[in-house]
Amino acid sequence: MMRGLVKGDNAFVPTAPLRVAVRNGVDVAVLLLAEGGRVRGDADIVFHGAPVHSSGAVRLSEGGDGDGTVWLETGLPAVEEDITRVLVVASTESGTLRDVEGLSVAVLGTDGTAVVGYEVTDAGGETAMVLAELYRRAGGWKFRAVGQGYLDGLTGLAVDHGVDVPEDHGTEVAPDHGVDVPEDHGTEVAVDHGADVAEEAPVENRAPETRAPEPRAPEPDLPPSPPQAVAKVVEPPARVPAAPAPAPFPEPVADWTFGAFFEPHTLSGPGNDVISVEGLPPGPVVVELALRTEGYTGVWTLTPDNREDDLLVNSTEENFRGRLLVVVPENGRLRLKLRADGPWQARVLPLAAARRLSEETMEGWGPDVLLHTGGTADAALHYRGSSNFIVDVFELAEHDDPTVLPDARPGYINEIGRRRETLELPEGPLLVHLARADGPWRARLKQPRAATAWLRRARR
Repeated sequence: MMRGLVKGDNAFVPTAPLRVAVRNGVDVAVLLLAEGGRVRGDADIVFHGAPVHSSGAVRLSEGGDGDGTVWLETGLPAVEEDITRVLVVASTESGTLRDVEGLSVAVLGTDGTAVVGYEVTDAGGETAMVLAELYRRAGGWKFRAVGQGYLDGLTGLAVDHGVDVPEDHGTEVAPDHGVDVPEDHGTEVAVDHGADVAEEAPVENRAPETRAPEPRAPEPDLPPSPPQAVAKVVEPPARVPAAPAPAPFPEPVADWTFGAFFEPHTLSGPGNDVISVEGLPPGPVVVELALRTEGYTGVWTLTPDNREDDLLVNSTEENFRGRLLVVVPENGRLRLKLRADGPWQARVLPLAAARRLSEETMEGWGPDVLLHTGGTADAALHYRGSSNFIVDVFELAEHDDPTVLPDARPGYINEIGRRRETLELPEGPLLVHLARADGPWRARLKQPRAATAWLRRARR
């Protein structure tokens, strides 16, 4: 039987994966707080636009039966050590919380067993509220019924917990013209967390949070160009370059689940060849290719009877490099025809080894495969090549067969020459496939900061 708490009560809960149900028809967010009761940055805000924390320990999902329930999946053992409290926040888009019937929060085990719950009975004119919190205590975790409302909505709640609030968060973001405008952050306010939590002194002169730059796609070391012919000297036959050291196991993108994961396969050769790898899991993979050449590069998939099929690369650029999206057939045998007049190196990688789009600018050269795992967003692309620029998008959210790709979403980019384009991306997971891009490019999400996107739902 579930233990019902009243406002201010607390109880121990199992240090195990738990499900938290929030009812009834409110917007729900989760703030993961470090010492001092403050988020470490926007990544510690989990809401409808960023439903999974980077640690994987917290995940939001809507109830499938349309009853207005929002579910929070939390793996308490996986919560990062820096995090001391996990706040469950409710807010309204219209009206106030007193208008919400049956506003409540309940904790259940993964088997559906009720653990503890709290029903809000005294909501007033607030538009945002900390319903409850999970917090560390005596080596375990406790649940507290908080019920602290905010008449100034999410803005006041956010500031109280260390979220940098832009002064103009309620306005629309200006179109991207290729120039990044620094954000104007509001002030940070210390907060008293109430009974059973040690009071923290205000944090002053807090150093700005820094983020590591988006890693660039690795470029394999290439063997030197073959020796050039010298007058009256016969050029030696082409030499197959020595195999490079085994590639490190790629770090998978957190929360990416489409496609199998496997060790990379590395191959190399001196020129025209057939790239052949057996024993791969059927489905889409990434083929990373780099050449030392001054002439033509062509890559085709081969049918089972060795006929040219899809043309993947058709380039006259020097020293071609890029990442290709290729589907391995059911027999697990990948075969690609390569036409190249110089040495090359290739790596076959799982989709999870591709780079994830973010608000940090990433740079690349040539075709590529990018991942998007967040909510709806706009992606800014700046292509600086002179030939075709073709971009496809594959939505995977409702695609259940990992051995094939769905049809590409229509209406994306097919242009020639230098371009600045914006892609309207649906909710992930999805693939952004730069199918043709013989030149340098940059990409980033124009989506506003997580804090700004979350606070846009506030009513000031």
